[in-house]
Amino acid sequence: MSNAHQTGNRVIQAFSMPGGIRLTSLPPLALYVHFPWCVRKCPYCDFNSHEWKGERFPEDDYLDALRADLEQALPLVWGRQVHTVFIGGGTPSLLSAAGLDRLLSDVRALLPLDADAEITLEANPGTFEAAKFAQFRASGVNRLSVGIQSFNEGHLKALGRIHDAAQARDAVEVAAMHFDNFNLDLMFALPQQTLAECRADIETALSFAPPHLSLYHLTLEPNTLFAKFPPPLPDDDQSADMQDWIHARTAEAGYQHYEVSAYAKPGRQSRHNLNYWRFGDYLGIGAGAHTKLSFPNRIVRQARYKHPATFIEQARAGSPVQEEREVGPRDLPFEFMLNTLRLVEGFPVHSFIERTGMSMTSIEPALQEAERRGLITRDFENIAPTELGQRFLNDLQGLFLKDAE
Repeated sequence: MSNAHQTGNRVIQAFSMPGGIRLTSLPPLALYVHFPWCVRKCPYCDFNSHEWKGERFPEDDYLDALRADLEQALPLVWGRQVHTVFIGGGTPSLLSAAGLDRLLSDVRALLPLDADAEITLEANPGTFEAAKFAQFRASGVNRLSVGIQSFNEGHLKALGRIHDAAQARDAVEVAAMHFDNFNLDLMFALPQQTLAECRADIETALSFAPPHLSLYHLTLEPNTLFAKFPPPLPDDDQSADMQDWIHARTAEAGYQHYEVSAYAKPGRQSRHNLNYWRFGDYLGIGAGAHTKLSFPNRIVRQARYKHPATFIEQARAGSPVQEEREVGPRDLPFEFMLNTLRLVEGFPVHSFIERTGMSMTSIEPALQEAERRGLITRDFENIAPTELGQRFLNDLQGLFLKDAE
């Protein structure tokens, strides 16, 4: 049994499968806005970011396209309240104060935004102007995520960052001056990094008392310069020593390790990211943005055109969505676990049923195998990764993959 529906000028076939999903309620909805430009592309970055050439990127054209994209998506989320907004990239702090204000004004005009919505902006040192960030705060941004990566001069150069160590510290001071809720992004297991250097980076970050820390293990992602020309990295034992020290030191400093790479002071977890990790819904607008939306009998994923110029052109033409697919019962368990098992606390049993529309019996064999291997703990109410499961997360999540029929 199939039916066709129109999206832009493409016809998508939607199929009702035997034993398909049935959702009794819809999850919370978030909005993600992608800004695709950077001053320089970092050699480790696999995000949809593009170095901008010339004097100025086409800010007005891009803001026009974002509004057009959002207007065309409205029928898919009609009447649903938006709880969080995340403006990511790229380097969205390159936006002018007037441009950011216009963007948030458009969002408020078109969507029912929670009065206490968390609105996060990603920012990179080297783009920090105190007056502009004060205007960002006045426009409604209430959370800043600062891409520090390291406070070490040599490591910043190795990572291809446009800022130096002094600018990194200055950026944190500006963030703390204007935002009581901010996150610092840092990476560890950097090229030729020692445990002492890793400790120095984390101690410097802690000295600013950030409400939230995102501490990522550097990985060599496909289609990046680092993947093509791998730098010398710490070995597995050295990386594990860094990670173990980070867990202990952040706990000592009063941070809760609540997700693989996320640490927060009490009540300061990222609400937007928690929605991802709990398999909530999100509408993504902008070049290369991804969307996941639930309906009573189906879950849909979309991807926008990636290249900024193509996205602007397609948004103007009324068809910013390049790809759309329906997530069927075969893939749903893996997609659910890909998110929820990143959380240290795991997930309530009822949330699997509510967010996928499937029964627990559909994943019982995989759960039994995960339990046998010591990768999860579970009871009637909750399922969570063990410490071993967190360390071998890919193996744990892979147990929920099903071969194509």
